[in-house]
Order: sequence, then structure tokens, then C-alpha cells
Amino acid sequence: MSADAIRTMSRDARRAGLTLSTVSLAQRNAALFAIAESIRAHLAGIFAANEQDLKTALDEKLAAPLLARLKFSESKAKRVIDGLHALAELPDPLGHIQYANELAEGLKLYRVSCPIGVVGVIFESRPDALVQISSLCLKSGNAVLLKGGREAALTNKALYKAIVEGTKKAGIPDGWCQLLQTREDVDAMLKQDDCIDLIIPRGSKAFVRYIMDRSNIPVLGHADGVCHVYVDAKADLDMALKVAMDSKAYRLSICNTAETLLVHKDCAKDFLPVAAVALKTKNVEIRGDDATFDLIECKHATEADWSTEYLDAILSVKVVNSLDEAIDHINHYGSGHTDAIVSKDMNAIERFMALVDSADVFANCSTQIADGYMFGLGAEVGIATGKLHARGPMGLEGLCTYKYKLYGKGHTLADINDGKTPLIHRKLDI
Repeated sequence: MSADAIRTMSRDARRAGLTLSTVSLAQRNAALFAIAESIRAHLAGIFAANEQDLKTALDEKLAAPLLARLKFSESKAKRVIDGLHALAELPDPLGHIQYANELAEGLKLYRVSCPIGVVGVIFESRPDALVQISSLCLKSGNAVLLKGGREAALTNKALYKAIVEGTKKAGIPDGWCQLLQTREDVDAMLKQDDCIDLIIPRGSKAFVRYIMDRSNIPVLGHADGVCHVYVDAKADLDMALKVAMDSKAYRLSICNTAETLLVHKDCAKDFLPVAAVALKTKNVEIRGDDATFDLIECKHATEADWSTEYLDAILSVKVVNSLDEAIDHINHYGSGHTDAIVSKDMNAIERFMALVDSADVFANCSTQIADGYMFGLGAEVGIATGKLHARGPMGLEGLCTYKYKLYGKGHTLADINDGKTPLIHRKLDI
């Protein structure tokens, strides 16, 4: 598309977003059900488009984990449709009164949740992410510009067509959801700071930095997932094996997959040989530090391994001398995504929870549970690894901001300053 076309698209999204912010909850929910039915009706064409994308990806020798992300199977289609129904059942994120105060007699102030406005989201090769992101934006009253991975181009077009068809039938304003095609489209979108309120890039730190450096629009980075599982000295080793295996091997190519296993020296001799056998059954390659290398068969880890998001059947393993060493390692090499401890010691668990500086900090459970749907958020736009505005799985609440609404009866600042209208700052019931 030309720069002018992206400019028009952005302006249309702005207008549609303002209208969408006033659409009733009932109509937004009806639109979500309409999207589900439209996707169901177009599944044959969506599957055909996905097969073509998969064929091209195979010809281009796309890595196996990325192929798994790309495939839009019947089970993924079912999850997408079920997710739309679940999202429609969630409460309205808009119009919530968060704060209420009567400043002076008859002068009432309310802080009320509202949409962000227009959101631009750049995401990876998972076609189901397109449905999740667009539906979350619809429910929260936001217009959205979407750019998916090149390898999923045909699938994304087919899903986008179904989404727009469904929402048009439900009376949602045209232009609320639009699909970008190329990297040049993204570059043009990044210049629309008078129309777009927020950019959400999902990808590596380098990619997020690339976006930040090229736009004046606020950027909420959803960076790579260098996630850890730490097996404490006082861990139940059977539980530790179960949690570590699920964190790493249940699904390899998602951002909440564990990439590094940290094991306390006091249990490493008992735990690592058993873990190595289990990982071998899943064809996971182990890259270990010297202490790990002395205990099990593995490759030597390099410095780069500790900060690498493999998204593949590779796991870096390190033996640590203490809980604090594990915490320091995670805070130094991790991406602030999701990190877990396995321990029976509540003091160790609470210290880990307090000091690990990540969006999601877990105890005795798999890192792969870090997910908006699992958290009851309906779905997620992504997992924010920064600290401002939203953190962790970003669902409906993360796509909302707030505005202050002040209702008066001819009040003036002059009357307040002259003492004619004294301030009372009386809390109001919400």
C-alpha cells in the first residue's frame, strides 16, 4: 500500500474508534458472536489459505516450531471460536467508575474507564493471534490496525475477511479493524502519531527497539520470552520434573516456554540425571554449564545461551549455589516475562516472588500457564514485559485507559479561591 493509503486507513480507524467507544456492550458482544459464526462459515477457505501458507513456509524451510505456530488446525479453530464466546461472556471493561469525589458542594468528579482509541499491533506468525487481538480490541471499544507475519499472509487475509464480514452484519462501524500487508506499511503506520494512540509490537527486544526508534507513538513492548524454572534445594523433585518438562516441552514455540533451567547444587546430582532422560524422550538438546556437564551428557553452554530465546528443542541448564544466585541470574539474563520456582520452602518462594523482576512470577507450576485465556482475561494481545500501563498478559483491562468526568452547577475557580465555594473533598460511593 502507498503511504497515502495508510494515512487514509489511519484516519478511518480514528473515526471508527470514536464511534466504537459509544457502542453498547450488547452490540459489541453480538459482534463477537457474529465473528465466531463468520469464521465457522468460512473455515474451508481459511484452512485452504493456511495450507498454502504452510506449503510456502516448507519450501522456504521455516523451522519446525514456527511451522507449528503457523498451522491453523481444526483444534485451533475450535479454540478461537470458543474464545470469542468466552470473551463475549466477560464483563464490560468500559464505563467503570474507579474513583469518585465531591470536590465542592454539587461539584462531582468521577474517573471512568474508556478505550485507548486506535491501537496498532504487529505480531508474529500465529494466525489465531489475529482473531484474539482484534476481538479484544472490539470488546474494549478500540479500533485496531494489524500486521501479521509474512508467512501467514494468506491465512490472515482469510480470517480478516471473516472478521470484517461478521462485524459489518452486527452494525460495527467500517474501518474499526484493518490489515496491513508489508513492512513498508508498518513504517508508514509508525508516522501516524496524530491518529494512532498506541503501538504494540510482539517480538524480540531488537524488533521492539526498532519500532521505538521509528515512531513518536507510545510503544508498549511485548518482547521475547527468556523464561526460567528454578529447582530449589528443598524442591519436591517429582514435582520439579513435572513442572520443568511442561515448562519446556509441552509446547516449544511459544513465548512462555522455559529456555533455562536453574538447579540448586544440593539437589543437582539427584535431579539432573532424571531430567536429562526425560528431556531426551522429547528430543530436547541440553546446553549446560561446567557443573551440569560434569553430571550429565550435554553440550557446553556459551554466554549467549543464557539470554537466548530458542523457541526450539534446546534448553540451557545451570547449577547454582543459592537461591539468590538463581534470582540474580534471572534478573540479569531474563526478559522479564515469566519465571518459576519449585520449592517446599515458603520463605524461599516468597523471596523469589519478591525479588525476581518479571511480569509473571510462579511457584510450583509451569511457565506455560502464563496466558491471558488461562488467567481468565478472555485472551491476550500479548504479554507485556515492561512496567508502564500494562504488565503480563494484556487483556481487556490493558486495552483501556480512563478519563476524568467532572459534573458541576456553574462552579468557577474564582468562587473556590475566594472561599465562596469551599472545597470539601467528600468521597462518593462507587
